Amino acid sequence: MSKSLSEFKYMTFDVVGTLIDFEGGLKACLAEIAAETGIEIDGERALSLYREARYSGDADLFPDDLVRVYLTIAPTLGLPADRKCGERLRDSAKNWKGFADSAAALASLAKNYRLVAMTNARRWAFAFFEKELGNPFHAAFTADDTGTEKPDPAFFEKVFGYIASEGHSKDDILHVAQSQYHDIGISRKLGLTNCWIERRHDQKGYGGTIEPAEFTTPDYHFTSMAGLSAAVAAARA
Repeated sequence: MSKSLSEFKYMTFDVVGTLIDFEGGLKACLAEIAAETGIEIDGERALSLYREARYSGDADLFPDDLVRVYLTIAPTLGLPADRKCGERLRDSAKNWKGFADSAAALASLAKNYRLVAMTNARRWAFAFFEKELGNPFHAAFTADDTGTEKPDPAFFEKVFGYIASEGHSKDDILHVAQSQYHDIGISRKLGLTNCWIERRHDQKGYGGTIEPAEFTTPDYHFTSMAGLSAAVAAARA
């Protein structure tokens, strides 16, 4: 490993999937709609259908795109193809929960690092995520701020420019994320030190996140934010 965890000045974070349990939120909302319809659905199958629909060529920004996604997957799941249900799925983002360890880990890390959020979600949704996480961020970049989504290098370059304005460089960043496709692979190509939070370590497949063309071995690897926080505490002791 090129640098100790104690040497970084910034930690940049993917939010949805790393800190916010979007899969749990999606499954819960779809299950509620299904129950009202008098049926049950398989959550993992729903995530697979979501993933296929979400990454189509006509996708909108997230989570606004959940309206279109719902209308695409509802017939296959046996759910009502009703736009109001799609809007309900979109609006459920306002109530998605952080993983149990997210807020405490971020609060601990914020004592020694500048935390920067990097999310493909729109700013309106991030406002709810940030509040759920305890408002730990020094700065935040959303799809609205960058005009693009990860893994587009332009998203990262926008963040690099901001950090340069504070007198630092990408060498001072540890990029933390769960998505191999959106974050870990591209951060390696851009020369960042990265940390993979493998949230689905005890589950098969990639769930609601697109599978990468190739797996990237991360510089640091934990199965939780608590694991990263503990490793930082040990490195700084």
